[in-house]
Amino acid sequence: MKTKRDDLQLLRINYLRGPNVWTYRPVLEVWLDLGELEDSPSHELPGFNERLVAMLPALAEHHCGVGERGGFLQRLVAGTWAGHVLEHVVIELLNLAGMPTGFGQTRSMAKRGVYRMVFRARDEQVARAALAQGHRLLMAAINDESFDVPAGVAAVREKLDDCYLGPSTAAIVAAATDRRIPHLRLNDGNLVQLGHGARQRRIWTAETDRTSAIAEGIAGDKDLTKSLLQAVGVPVPEGRVAKSPAEAWEAAEDIGLPVVVKPSDGNHGRGVTLDLGTREEVEAAWAVADRHGSEVLVERYVRGDEHRLLVVGGKVVAAARGQAAWVTGDGVANVAELVDAQINSDPRRGLTEDHPLNRLNAREDGVILLDLQRQGLTPDSVPAAGKRVLVQRNGNVAIDCTDQVHPDVAHLVSLAARVVGLDVAGVDVVAEDIGKPLAAQGGAIVEVNAGPGLLSHLKPAEGSPRPVGRAIVDHLFPPTEHEASGRIPIVGVAGSRGTATIARLVAWLVHLSGRRVGLACRDGLFLDRRRVERSDCARWEPGRRLLINRNVEAAVFENGAETILREGLAYDRCQVGVVTDLDGAEALAEFDIEGADQMVKVLRTQVDVVLAEGVAVLNGADARVAGLAELCDGEVILYACDANAAAMRQHREGGGRAVYVRDGRIVLARGAAETLLSDGERLSQAGSTAAATQVLLAAVATAWALGISPDLIAAGIETFEFRLPDVAPSQAGLF
Repeated sequence: MKTKRDDLQLLRINYLRGPNVWTYRPVLEVWLDLGELEDSPSHELPGFNERLVAMLPALAEHHCGVGERGGFLQRLVAGTWAGHVLEHVVIELLNLAGMPTGFGQTRSMAKRGVYRMVFRARDEQVARAALAQGHRLLMAAINDESFDVPAGVAAVREKLDDCYLGPSTAAIVAAATDRRIPHLRLNDGNLVQLGHGARQRRIWTAETDRTSAIAEGIAGDKDLTKSLLQAVGVPVPEGRVAKSPAEAWEAAEDIGLPVVVKPSDGNHGRGVTLDLGTREEVEAAWAVADRHGSEVLVERYVRGDEHRLLVVGGKVVAAARGQAAWVTGDGVANVAELVDAQINSDPRRGLTEDHPLNRLNAREDGVILLDLQRQGLTPDSVPAAGKRVLVQRNGNVAIDCTDQVHPDVAHLVSLAARVVGLDVAGVDVVAEDIGKPLAAQGGAIVEVNAGPGLLSHLKPAEGSPRPVGRAIVDHLFPPTEHEASGRIPIVGVAGSRGTATIARLVAWLVHLSGRRVGLACRDGLFLDRRRVERSDCARWEPGRRLLINRNVEAAVFENGAETILREGLAYDRCQVGVVTDLDGAEALAEFDIEGADQMVKVLRTQVDVVLAEGVAVLNGADARVAGLAELCDGEVILYACDANAAAMRQHREGGGRAVYVRDGRIVLARGAAETLLSDGERLSQAGSTAAATQVLLAAVATAWALGISPDLIAAGIETFEFRLPDVAPSQAGLF
């Protein structure tokens, strides 16, 4: 009789939203108690490795610490513990669910059998779903029990579909990430901020904050859009609104057959019926269109294929063509069965946005039913063997034709987008050949759409994908402009000695330099010279509020070790990162922190996120803090009261910048060159103790790193109040 192993326990689950002790990215951190499994690594569990790999064959692709394909399997065979195995199981479930994840780590803790396991988590709810399914799968493999892997993957995928960005938004965000532009998700849907503070832009799917409501309203009114385009010479099909089936036929007779009947404000081609030549067809099509819009339009039928051209910032950046859908009879199956067998069986077709082609419903789609009726058929009709049946006149626009677009067509399409007023537009063109001018072939622009879907260009059914996400990002953040990164100057102050005062003084100096500054510290939340919250705001959430605020041109954050361990930093990268000390380990026992050596791993997070063009400001009087310099991607400025401290002397000998005190005066040094900043009277305002002086030096070094002039720094020290006045929020000054 098999002995069932006790379940491992999930002691704590914590979502780290920003850069943390593990990585730059958000992660889910899980504390595990293996219990009796601590005594049973993988190679001592009979049959476990074979069962696990049978459940998840792609584990063979995991490199693990070995650094090559099959590395994780080597670890399984040699013997590894359940926490490490769970890490890889969760990662593989995320991969199978469509959220590729490569980062994970598992580390033992002070207490025997307890581990911290982390993995990359773009979305907290998706990560928790993967953890729950991975936990169940692992225990099933250990105890030789059944587990439905496809159902487990489906559960993660369902959560992913509910929570994660849609493909259009995700493509734009990915393009922004490639350009190192930060992003913040502002709701549970597809509203995303690119950049920070005053340099931000916002997107909602493929709409941007440059897309006006007026332009969107015009695009939603097809009749109005057509009249505006016609006024500037853009070819459009003649047409008019019909309020009843009888009016639709009257309009069709006036326009001339054949005609198109469609809703005036529909989208995605819903309710559009083409090539109508009889009264019965027109009136039936009116009823279909009426269900999909507020009004019904009757237009001249333009022969040719439907094309969707994407315009971004006045330029055509992608184009796709539609294609009619046909089935061929076999004398046995009816039309509905043929559609499923010959069309819907295509793996490119599906019901989600991940599929470039839609599934067709021959029994319920009104337009398909009308086209069948015009051929004398119903969904239950059985076509003769070899007989071709038209199911959809213009199928999904998903065949890339970007390189074929004629310059004249591109000009007219761009003009159409400008006339409507859209910065990003999907323009529908009907033409027999998109490679020829429209006028010569009787082609026309039939619609201009706001918020166009990008999927047909990202994952075309045929042809090459187009970098449309990058085009939108380049439109919002032109690469040649000064603000191309979307970043504002960010200062992070980490440690425990005087960090709130350092943060306040730095914010004051930034304010004096002429920038609207936000400050999040333990003394509250400040916007320029106004304190808007009085509680401890040295946390992730208040910090994020600063980054969302469009008025903030620079931001200063105080970051304690607890904030880094509990939430992660509020920002992804910073211009200046300050580390004052490695104190405070005794207050962090709940995070399994026991001494200064572990504090190095925590506070290095602040140095790790300094931009390559940024500066780390480090306490040169503490050799361990000064040693963080080697981890910085940018420049380093050391500060200390004593210029002759070993780290200070070595740094200056290498030509580095340093700030220190000599004869009661603050000195800014670059190698051997020195600039005297302040006399002893100014210095004394910070207090007479060495600790108080170090606070002042850290702030001065930070201001210098930000490019603030020595004269302005000196003036700022004179006017700064080191004690925060206890006044009402409405009367509070910044300091």
